[in-house]
Amino acid sequence: MSESGIGALLARLRDDLNWSQQQVADAYNGVEGRTAMTGKEVGRYERERRLPVPYTRRHLATVFGVDVLLLDRAVAVSKRRRRGQVTQAPKVAASPPTPPPVPALAADASDSARFARFIAARNADANTVEQLDAEVSTVARQYVSHPLAELYSRIRGLRNETFELLRGRQRPQDTLDLYVTAGRLCGLSAHVCLDVGDYGSAMTHARTAWACAEQAGHNGLRGWVRGVQSLITFWDGDPRGAATIARAGLQHSAPGTIGVRLASLEARALAVAGDCRGATAALNMAERARNYMEGRDDMPGVFSFPSAKQATYAGTTHLAIGGRRNVQRAIEAARNAVDIYRGAEADDRSTGDLLAAHLDLARGHMMAGGLDAAEEVLGFVFDSPPDQLSASILARLADLAGELGTRQYRGSPQVARLRERIKSVAQPIALPAIAPSEPTT
Repeated sequence: MSESGIGALLARLRDDLNWSQQQVADAYNGVEGRTAMTGKEVGRYERERRLPVPYTRRHLATVFGVDVLLLDRAVAVSKRRRRGQVTQAPKVAASPPTPPPVPALAADASDSARFARFIAARNADANTVEQLDAEVSTVARQYVSHPLAELYSRIRGLRNETFELLRGRQRPQDTLDLYVTAGRLCGLSAHVCLDVGDYGSAMTHARTAWACAEQAGHNGLRGWVRGVQSLITFWDGDPRGAATIARAGLQHSAPGTIGVRLASLEARALAVAGDCRGATAALNMAERARNYMEGRDDMPGVFSFPSAKQATYAGTTHLAIGGRRNVQRAIEAARNAVDIYRGAEADDRSTGDLLAAHLDLARGHMMAGGLDAAEEVLGFVFDSPPDQLSASILARLADLAGELGTRQYRGSPQVARLRERIKSVAQPIALPAIAPSEPTT
């Protein structure tokens, strides 16, 4: 039987995964980290209108989980065929079959033994995967309460270590688990970029996290990544798009709080976009998701959505909807979030959400006419270390300063003092520089 060319091989690998050509292209783009491949281009490779170059073959090998040498050999076959060097063997007259000689059988058995050793040779086992999972769990819990500069290098190191393991060989189940770990670490990297305001890099990490979730077939990670993408889109100034992404994530049902997270994200985004009815419906959906939640989250910290975080989002949503009744609800929700977080263990006390709840509480008091109460609440924000003020908190502070500059507050010495305090604390988070010897990704 003649060897397969690259077109037939790629089509077979795709059929084995039951993927469309566009799904292959999406996975490829996730591996490469940019949107370059299209489903049409995959089709050209399968029809051998074009032959993938070595750079492309390396990424395709990662997408299909095969050795790149397999693709290299197939391209060589296709090139020989193009030059007309592959011909069918001439037919010969049939002769009675004779048993193969013993040395040939022994050599054939050696080939099988070598393949068995190839199967056994792997760079990661269940213990390695379990240890990585434990380290990610620790970082995920610490992420909500520790300064970002403390965790940045660790997240980056664990992510790149997982990438290298996936470039090697493991048992199929270990490979799937490593894809989940890689997806979570890419999601944490996206959060790092989000917190410093680099939304383009954040979305690149999120796309790679999505590719990992797809490769692992992990619904919980799929839904969580959609939540991250919704967050990025929201803070990048597109609340309507953020709501759409959050809604799309709800199709990936999974145990734990993912449904609560996505419904809360959708509610806040719709409220800011001006869809008050849709926001109210999404808030109700979040409540139902909490009441009928099954199972627990796989990971703590940034991968979970506790009731205090839900209250924080509800407060922001009610403020965006507006009106006296919603302002009062916002004050109650924000105060509830603050109380819950203050009673939590230190590692579970989300610094960002606690700051956001204080800002919502201050704004609620302002809207209700209580400037003194607002100033008292803002003291918590003003006294917080600068390295705790993420890009989203800085954006909230800027919005608050803008609101204090409107006509109704002009001429008040108290308001002028508050605006000056806001300007003095609004400094972006600084991350440690990457050493020149470290590989960039």
